[in-house]
Amino acid sequence: MDLKKKLNTIIDSTEANIGLAVKNMNTQNVVYINEEKVFPSASLIKLFIFAEACRQIKEGKIELNQKITLADDDKVGGDGILKELKAGHKFTIGELLTLMTIISDNTATNIIIDILGMDNINTLISNLGFDSTMLQRKMMDFKAAQAGKENITSAKDILKILDSLFNGRLIDRDSSQFIVDVLKKQQVKGRLDLYLPDDIMIAHKTGDLDYLEHDVGIVYLEDNPYIICVLTNENISNKEGREIIGRLSKMVYEEFSR
Repeated sequence: MDLKKKLNTIIDSTEANIGLAVKNMNTQNVVYINEEKVFPSASLIKLFIFAEACRQIKEGKIELNQKITLADDDKVGGDGILKELKAGHKFTIGELLTLMTIISDNTATNIIIDILGMDNINTLISNLGFDSTMLQRKMMDFKAAQAGKENITSAKDILKILDSLFNGRLIDRDSSQFIVDVLKKQQVKGRLDLYLPDDIMIAHKTGDLDYLEHDVGIVYLEDNPYIICVLTNENISNKEGREIIGRLSKMVYEEFSR
């Protein structure tokens, strides 16, 4: 049975919506399942925010070591630690980008969105050809979400941005390497890595909302690296979503490690 059929046996066992994209970086073979289906992006949108930050750093509009002062008005709920700290703390843009990525800090993300400009982020998304991706609201902006302003993406777009990162083509080689190095420090676990050996390096980004779980990344399997993007929503529970991602990831790993 080929890999796509094996993956479909898992997908068919759940009522959840699943979008999947897998690419073997040696053979360049791609497996797509519902790859163009648009999902609420949750924290996956932070990959595109990070890309625009690197573009502005490259063009000299902002600096990685530029200091930003935390204000009480910046703080929002959900994931992160900045909301627990006193106003007045200073962070560099580099530190905020790291917090945004490795612990998915929503306050850090919103500060970065304000610095970069939402329109600039969407211009980058459009210019780079991510047709199913859009940033329409800040993190934890429930009023905007209720008004239909949802951040969106697809497995196909995520595969494309991770492919660019792997090949050093997102903004430029240094920017790509910087983003990958941060993604390798990911603290949020229990999805793609759920059933993988502990020593497998993954540069990845998770996302979650109620009944929605995503995990996407570059798996540095020795001599056979690959990209895997699994987006899920309408799960019975978030635990089920994490389990499905873990099972799909395990199947791909077993296929490519034979």
